[in-house]
Amino acid sequence: MKLVIVGGGAGGATAAARARRLDEFSEIVLFERGEHVSYAHCGLPYYIGGVIQNRESLLASTPERFRSRYQVDVRIRTEVKRILRDEKTVEVVELDTGKVYRERYDKLILSPGSSPIVPPIDGVNLEGIFTLRNLTDADRVVKFIADNKPKRALVVGAGFIGLELVENLKRLGMEVILVEMLNQVLPTMDPEMTRPIEAELEQNGVNLVLGEQVTAFERRNGKLKTILKSGRTLEVDMVMLCVGVKPNTELALSSGLEIGRSGGIKVNEYLQTSDPDIYAIGDAVETPHFVTGEPMIIPLAGPANRQARIAVDNIYGRNVKYKGTLGTAVVKVFGITAASTGASEKVLRRLGIRYEKCYLHPYDHATYYPGASQMTMKLLFSPEDGRILGAQIVGGNGVDKRIDVMATAILAGMTVEDLTHLELAYAPQFSTAKDAVNMAGYVASNILRNDAPTVHWEELEQLRKSGAVIVDVRTPEEFSLGEAPGAINIPLEELRERLSELPKDKPVCAYCTIGLRGYIATRILVQRGYDTKNLSGGLRMVSLLRTMAEMPQH
Repeated sequence: MKLVIVGGGAGGATAAARARRLDEFSEIVLFERGEHVSYAHCGLPYYIGGVIQNRESLLASTPERFRSRYQVDVRIRTEVKRILRDEKTVEVVELDTGKVYRERYDKLILSPGSSPIVPPIDGVNLEGIFTLRNLTDADRVVKFIADNKPKRALVVGAGFIGLELVENLKRLGMEVILVEMLNQVLPTMDPEMTRPIEAELEQNGVNLVLGEQVTAFERRNGKLKTILKSGRTLEVDMVMLCVGVKPNTELALSSGLEIGRSGGIKVNEYLQTSDPDIYAIGDAVETPHFVTGEPMIIPLAGPANRQARIAVDNIYGRNVKYKGTLGTAVVKVFGITAASTGASEKVLRRLGIRYEKCYLHPYDHATYYPGASQMTMKLLFSPEDGRILGAQIVGGNGVDKRIDVMATAILAGMTVEDLTHLELAYAPQFSTAKDAVNMAGYVASNILRNDAPTVHWEELEQLRKSGAVIVDVRTPEEFSLGEAPGAINIPLEELRERLSELPKDKPVCAYCTIGLRGYIATRILVQRGYDTKNLSGGLRMVSLLRTMAEMPQH
């Protein structure tokens, strides 16, 4: 068996190592057009910011190590230009010498990765404007910062890499402007869940510009003049373009391999392309989303590594299916962490998939133990059977732990009721006796059983306009600090004695700060014949959108 692998990133390097573990005698050749293989792409912003000071620690492996440990023939600075499928050979060129030759294969794995999107705007190639995709890019940025001592930086694009770069450029003492064409950061999440992140950016001195596009760059008096679509101009010393990536499908296209409707290389459940002797993995492939079934390109290291292992297993006869991609992701921005898994509400709505949702604000561990911090959780689930469709969490500590549990639950086909039965590790410094995941299951199950009829933040104003009575069940002191428009205040402890103040011929919406007291009030009123709904997530959800202000907590 002769296995040829194109691309030495997360997918290609993992495939090479896995192939050697399965077969000691195969000939394995890995081509990489860049200078490095198996490097930690996700660590690059932190290398730029000086958090990671040892550059070599970003290199998970080297060509020399692959040769000595795995007997893999790694050829860097070598680009595969053509696949001659009928001859089962690839045509390659050595980039430093220009030498062109051909290499035979029995099986071929394509792991070409993706490239940063460079928008076609005037001045985009000026000095001081960078993209960040590999270690060589990061080296250029580090050198520019060392040589030029920039004081003001612009980051274009508020995805994962953009946000991490904002934090790291601030760490270097720069004034940072973040421009995003959408009206929210982190486009993979739903907008209301990104408001705490935006507030965190502003509190840390980041100049956040949402709903704007860069239309041109100019070099003036040693500065980069950035022109926005609105006509506004910004003068900065350097620019980081983080507007997304595109799959590297040129080789597959020129070889006649089928491309999917999302623009990625089309593969079957065994990760075979339209040529059964050629497999494809990583950022350049189209795979089905595990929840929606929609073909998607999800450029994340985790899926690329899993796909590499599965593709190699299938090449060596193990018959393993790839189940699809969840898109589970997490990012830290200054003191806040945001994570998501599964489908977002935006995606479910676009695809016409029925869903229900709930919000809650649990703590990461027992509040009587020092250092407890509050999270905001959003759970999306099927109204028919309670199957979990997606989750998003924003907060301090413990976000990563809960999103991983949610991702596991989705992959296992669990329902919100199943979440209530999970037995999760508990000690006061790690969790609460009813963990945040359990609580999400309780809240969602209450909605499914109609024990807690629910209204959401975006429905509140229309509910008020339709004549519903909005009841704030917090204390008078809390009420005086801010309330929903048109609300009356009847504290929960006084509710049973003041029922006469509420009409039975109109809908009632009860709310508190985070939803717990509103739920208790709803149970009281529903059982007494009132048409009552609880505001999911409480006034905190309204305040996130209206003012981003912190409301009093339970």
